[in-house]
Amino acid sequence: MDVIGNKTRNFGFGVANMGSEPNGCYGLAQCYGDLSSLDCYLCYAQARIVNPKCYRYTGGSTYMDGCFLRADNYNFFQEFTGPGDKAVCGNTSRKGPGFQKSVRKAVLDAAAAAPHQGGYSKSEVHVPGLRNESAYVLANCWRTLNVTSCRACLDNASASMMGCLPRSEGRALYTGCFMRYSDTNFLNEEQSGRQSKGNKVMRVVAILSSLAALMIGVAIGVYTWRKRRIQKKRRGTNDVVKMAKMLHDSSLNFKYSTLEKATGSFDDTNMLGRGGFGTVYKGVLPDGRVIAVKRLFFNNRYRALDFYNEVNMISTLGHKNLVRLLGCSCSGPESLLVYEFLPNKSLDRFLFDRNRGKTLKWERRFEIIKGTAEGLVYLHENSNVRVIHRDIKASNILLDSKLRTKIADFGLARSFQEDKSHISTAIAGTLGYMAPEYLARGQLTEKADVYSFGVLLLEIVTGMQNSKNETSENSNSLVTAAWKHFQLGTAENLFDPNLMLHSYNHNDDMKKEILRVVHVGLLCMQEVPSLRPSMSKALQMLLKKDEQLPAPTNPPFMDVSTMELSDTCRDQLHPPSTLLSVGTV
Repeated sequence: MDVIGNKTRNFGFGVANMGSEPNGCYGLAQCYGDLSSLDCYLCYAQARIVNPKCYRYTGGSTYMDGCFLRADNYNFFQEFTGPGDKAVCGNTSRKGPGFQKSVRKAVLDAAAAAPHQGGYSKSEVHVPGLRNESAYVLANCWRTLNVTSCRACLDNASASMMGCLPRSEGRALYTGCFMRYSDTNFLNEEQSGRQSKGNKVMRVVAILSSLAALMIGVAIGVYTWRKRRIQKKRRGTNDVVKMAKMLHDSSLNFKYSTLEKATGSFDDTNMLGRGGFGTVYKGVLPDGRVIAVKRLFFNNRYRALDFYNEVNMISTLGHKNLVRLLGCSCSGPESLLVYEFLPNKSLDRFLFDRNRGKTLKWERRFEIIKGTAEGLVYLHENSNVRVIHRDIKASNILLDSKLRTKIADFGLARSFQEDKSHISTAIAGTLGYMAPEYLARGQLTEKADVYSFGVLLLEIVTGMQNSKNETSENSNSLVTAAWKHFQLGTAENLFDPNLMLHSYNHNDDMKKEILRVVHVGLLCMQEVPSLRPSMSKALQMLLKKDEQLPAPTNPPFMDVSTMELSDTCRDQLHPPSTLLSVGTV
């Protein structure tokens, strides 16, 4: 998905595969031809949030009104028909025969033109006798199809979609293509208007007149860029060498051979866990100290300077609720980080396990919440180095021998200054925990950690994981379900059964405390970042139980008025199942 996301961001389309059939993963994403690059990026981000609900199947497709995303365990790139192909009829309002006739003509025109226009076409046909009414149609094939397959897919899709008439809107969700008609102009405004001949001529003249200047400018630009790139590379290499020498000479440095021996040459029997940036192993040093060694996936100069900066930054942090970094190895064949060893591993191993979850009574869960909040307050408000973690989730909350909280994995952490409103950065993190403003625009503030903390609160209360949860209400996520229950006053229906619900009748204070945590979680996940409390304020809300809490506004992706979404999951062992829901980009 990361590879596809980068391609889609740049080209509006991307395919990728890892491994081979039947245990590989093949993915395809494409934005429709009338979507701007920014809207394309936003649409892909939303589709990728929805897609994980298919992870327990071998494949799935997500159709949105701006883009398409599919993943499967085999190469499907040339497929244009499949068992899940269908039409989805929208608005229930009925239209007259004039509109129906215009739709048929517009659909036929778009379906005929698209195969010869790179798979994309749109059409607008005026409704006779009605001054301000037209039929609007979009047709789009995936770029992996040839002309013949694209035409066959659109022919089948258009025939199916016509069954929606006389309704005012319809869509065809097919294996190799997407079609839509509507009485509302949903096409991109910049591309939907018709150009006059004069405008076209002027545009051609402008292009030709600027071509010579453009070629000269490109030549100068390429020369300047190459010169600056060489200089930057030299500076970057020097910085890496300087930082590596500093760490090598400091007390943070471990010999690679020492850590390799401590972990039994990174034997699988010593593996503690695997994350997005590396694998963690248990190790025993010659002096008997037990350590955790993180073996990082990257090992290149591009990432090296970031690695050294992060080590330097994290080594200055010290708090009872942060995992202690003991050092690193930067002189061997790969990069290694050394942390204190915590025997109970991570919170997710307890929360999302039916049996182990019983050991986490509410009092212990609240202490974990409190410890996590205190750790984040320290990161955000430390006078020396203020840090945004960027990846707060249950698997990054470690537990010591007494089940006390230790925030771990600072591989994505970034320092920030008080006078900066946000940091613009490449998006990285875990879907389901990422704040919407960061996911959509790369704008990072400490409120992104607050949002993730809110998701974590819901997971601790419910024992369900947001990124993989499918509720009985057919909701998109745990956040959606919690918001609906909160509005209905039925939030206790989501409480983890391991909290022993039968005892609530005898302990109203406990019930009120859990409901308060849900309330604070929703305040932390409000769509507008400025409305979310700071971590110090959130901690105060949790501890001062007599303080009245404000009403939360809605979390993101809750507007159901503008987008229809279909997400279909497939599995080799089960018949195709279709999940219909609504959401927005």
